[in-house]
Amino acid sequence: MPHALLDPNDSVERQRDKLLKIAGALMRRVEQDISDQSAGFANFQRAVMLEEQVRGRTRDLEQTLDLLNQANSQLAEATGRAERARSDLSNALEAIQEGFALFDAADRLVMCNSRFCQQLPDIQSHMAPGLRFSNYVDHVGQSRHLALAPDQSVGDWREQRIAKHREDYVVFNVRLIWDRWLQVSEQRTDDGGTVMIHTDITDIIRLERRERERLLDDQARVIRATLDHINQGVCIFDADGLLVGWNQRVSSLLALPAGRFVLGTRFQRLLSLIEERVTFPIGTTARTVRDWVDRRQGRPALSFELQRGSRVILDVFAEETPDHGFVVSFTDVTSEREAIRAIIHANENLEHRVAERTLDLEHALADSKRANSSKSRFVAAASHDLLQPLSAAKLFLSSLESDDSQDPNQQRQTLKRTRNALVSVETILASLLDISRLDAGLAALESAPVPLGLVLSTLADEFEPIADAKGLKLTIVPCTATVISDPLYLRRILQNLIANAVRYTESGRILVGVRNLGRRLRVEVWDTGPGIAPEDCAAIFQEFHRGSQAAGQNDGVGLGLAIVDRACQLLGHNVDLTSDIGVGSKFSVTFAKASGDASGSIPRLNRAAVSPPLDLEGRIALIVEPDERLRSGLVHQLEAWRMETLDVPSDDMAAALLDELGILPDLLIVGFHHGQTGARLDKLNQISSDLGGLPTLVLSSDRSLTLRQDLERRGVELARKPIDPDQLYRQLLALSSPAISLTG
Repeated sequence: MPHALLDPNDSVERQRDKLLKIAGALMRRVEQDISDQSAGFANFQRAVMLEEQVRGRTRDLEQTLDLLNQANSQLAEATGRAERARSDLSNALEAIQEGFALFDAADRLVMCNSRFCQQLPDIQSHMAPGLRFSNYVDHVGQSRHLALAPDQSVGDWREQRIAKHREDYVVFNVRLIWDRWLQVSEQRTDDGGTVMIHTDITDIIRLERRERERLLDDQARVIRATLDHINQGVCIFDADGLLVGWNQRVSSLLALPAGRFVLGTRFQRLLSLIEERVTFPIGTTARTVRDWVDRRQGRPALSFELQRGSRVILDVFAEETPDHGFVVSFTDVTSEREAIRAIIHANENLEHRVAERTLDLEHALADSKRANSSKSRFVAAASHDLLQPLSAAKLFLSSLESDDSQDPNQQRQTLKRTRNALVSVETILASLLDISRLDAGLAALESAPVPLGLVLSTLADEFEPIADAKGLKLTIVPCTATVISDPLYLRRILQNLIANAVRYTESGRILVGVRNLGRRLRVEVWDTGPGIAPEDCAAIFQEFHRGSQAAGQNDGVGLGLAIVDRACQLLGHNVDLTSDIGVGSKFSVTFAKASGDASGSIPRLNRAAVSPPLDLEGRIALIVEPDERLRSGLVHQLEAWRMETLDVPSDDMAAALLDELGILPDLLIVGFHHGQTGARLDKLNQISSDLGGLPTLVLSSDRSLTLRQDLERRGVELARKPIDPDQLYRQLLALSSPAISLTG
């Protein structure tokens, strides 16, 4: 059966070949059978059987031929489709702009289009199917259109090309003559073949080159503008050490004419010019720089400093560029170096100041320790000297209470001694207060021109009776000098020196005179006392230090010279002491002379011409003092001077009392607490003005300069607490009497 002879799954060509073989076999069998029959019947029978078989075979052959025709028809149709597909593929490949080639797995050329190797026309004739890839590479390498690199041979190019072919996917550019470029792209197929595409990229390369050149030109302009505007000097050299770029700043930094910088100038030439104008630091020379440049490549960065002239310092930095050239930059670091030197100098000064402050602190600590020790001794001595007169006063008062039989003269003598003891306490307290204020810097010191002659004449009036009582001759030479000092403390200084001389001199004389030293004056106090041993000259100015030859244990408290020393230190006056044991001592104080002063001696003031003071009897005093005990003491003292008193504790009560009584007092005495000024003074001024400008005396323990100045501006007299009755009497007389003029 036909279905047993043919396999429907075979291709048309295969079925056709089978049918041809079957038909040939049948024809040979028929021919062989006919020639072999000799007998007719047998031949007839065989003929009948053969006919039947032929008829069957014929039918089979007809069927086979029909199938063969169908197969041929299908084959022709498939062949037509294949040809059309091949034609379409060829047309498609020819239509693309790139060159196309297909190599099979055995690296033989299967097909390519006409554009393949179009840029290499001398090898296009070799591009036929079956061409081996290695032969293709040989043809390309031998092409006269291929442009190899100067250091590249054909063999090197071939090896590199074969190596790239082994990769599954690769894209690279091939340079051709006449500045043309071909891009080659290879990609492996699934069956191991290779698809290769050639693309002409000449226009792209040239466009990119033009864009790159344009960008380079723009970059060059930007770089030039940048170089011209930076604060550094820059020189650029190529691999041969030739100058290819620079800016104007380098000319000014190196003090070289701009004409020295010419394109192509060798670095060595410029270095020789630079050497003439700069100084290299220790450890770096021009030879060092030349050796660095001569290395040509692999140069490490080089940094050093140059000094131009006596002041300008340049920081130099040289570095190699990728093309083995190098760039040298110059930076002016003069201000930075000066700042560093200034910082170093400041640090040295700071360290010196810290050392000084440390030393000062050590001295201050030592002084503090000495001061604490001195304070302890000071407090002990002060307590002792205060307790002595207080104890004496208590004993005197106790004797008055216990002995009623004393006659009036004895009682007055006891009261006088009691008063003297209390005066000693007051003197000690006042001196202690002065010393504490001087030590704390709170003393109201104000330097001003002071008539020295007037101060000395006042002191003469004060001490002549005391000196006469001891049988001493006190001589104070008058003068017309004016010195710069504080009026109050100038008098206190001279008063303490004279009092000290009178106290320790038993016989002889005391001389006070002024010596002219040009722009300065020196007041000297000479005495014929026992003298001071050299080892005691420094200690004599300490608190509670009294001479070993003192007249008596109660004669002085040892604070006068301490006050003199502290006041002179604060006022800038020099105090000197010279002394001989058994001969006497000389204390001297040097003052600055006031401008326009002409020192000279004048006759002493004629104190006998001064009018005798008026008496206070009948004067009415209004006392405003919050402290009841002090107010009571003032009332008793003023009444002892035969004055009339009105006493109240406050300003408001004083105004109310005056309104009620309708009496106009002669003077106003007001007690101030420490620190009271301002509004209190304004209110007292108002009361005084309402009473027709009443003379006013303020009692206060405040020794500040501010209070004294405020009172002076208002024309108010000041009396210091604790109150000295004699001083109070004199001040009340001055307020109650017209001004007394002193005539010479």
